[in-house]
Amino acid sequence: MSDIITLTINGTVQEVTLDDPRVTLLDLLRERLHLTGTKKGCDRGQCGACTILVDGRRINSCLALALSHDGAEITTIEGLSQGDALHPVQAAFIAHDGMQCGYCTPGQIMSAVGLIAEGQAGTDPERIREGMSGNLCRCAAYAGITRAVLAASEDAAEGERKQA
Repeated sequence: MSDIITLTINGTVQEVTLDDPRVTLLDLLRERLHLTGTKKGCDRGQCGACTILVDGRRINSCLALALSHDGAEITTIEGLSQGDALHPVQAAFIAHDGMQCGYCTPGQIMSAVGLIAEGQAGTDPERIREGMSGNLCRCAAYAGITRAVLAASEDAAEGERKQA
């Protein structure tokens, strides 16, 4: 027996047939929908390479059953930019050298976007490091990652002040 779920992925509504109720969001995104920006690292929820946003909240997609998220709004790294215009967090990662090999970068960026949206980033580097602690980087680019998240958080706060 197959289940049909509806997901809004990067702004596009998609109906997906699941032949196996154990399919994770990570495997659905990568293998069925060919959105390979979300990376499979540890497949145990320990590295954060598979971080996506589900209904605006950060999750490890390797631990999330697709069937449990019927009706959810999902944002992956592919859904952040607007055409050729990078998302501010993506631009900050480039400007502040927040990556080396790049494997963890999509998960790092998605986690940073979520952290900032949740209002948890602030302007304290230690707070940012704690908020990003679920995302590991084998290259140890943590200083650049922290600078990038700090810059993007400050830019987001400045934008909010201008709108007020």
